[in-house]
Amino acid sequence: MASSPSVGWLRGVVFTALFGALFIAFSSLSVPLGFSPVPITLQTLAVMLAGGLLGAFYGFWSIAVVILLTATGLPLIHGNGGLAALYGPTSGFIWMFPFAALFIGWVSDRLFREHGRRLAPARLVALAVTLFVGGALLVYAGGVPWLAYKANLSFAKAMSLGCYPFLLGDSIKTVVAALLIGALRPFVPPLRPASRKRPAK
Repeated sequence: MASSPSVGWLRGVVFTALFGALFIAFSSLSVPLGFSPVPITLQTLAVMLAGGLLGAFYGFWSIAVVILLTATGLPLIHGNGGLAALYGPTSGFIWMFPFAALFIGWVSDRLFREHGRRLAPARLVALAVTLFVGGALLVYAGGVPWLAYKANLSFAKAMSLGCYPFLLGDSIKTVVAALLIGALRPFVPPLRPASRKRPAK
């Protein structure tokens, strides 16, 4: 039986809050590197899971709401809050997180809708590529240039501090996220009811 619009939206709000909390928790697990202002965190894993499991709309908002609340002063990212927390050397990475979840969710929505509830191995590889492109490369595209600007570094130096040391870790997160999404997404209930088709005249 199809869920009502109110139930679908309430479910979406609940999942948005849950994955926002997951993003906050993973942000608190931070390992600083002595040679780089960019710490090791599980933030990108949370972003991958949010987009892959919730889809484009709710994946985007689960991360965006946390960033908006951080801007108001709540210490939600690395225990820091306020606009200053979103204007530091690593802020370019943070700004890209909602858009990374949006991209991952957009592709995931289509993979799972067009190819059944469980993904064939080739489609699972496509999901993994999507996770790496969205959760790593897209984030670097915003984070590295901003790091170079704020820290007064050359682009090559910013890459060596904000990208290359994290590629292996992001690859591991990609594999973990792909396996979790592939296994769990078929069991995630619809967050919004499917639109009803109008009867043909």
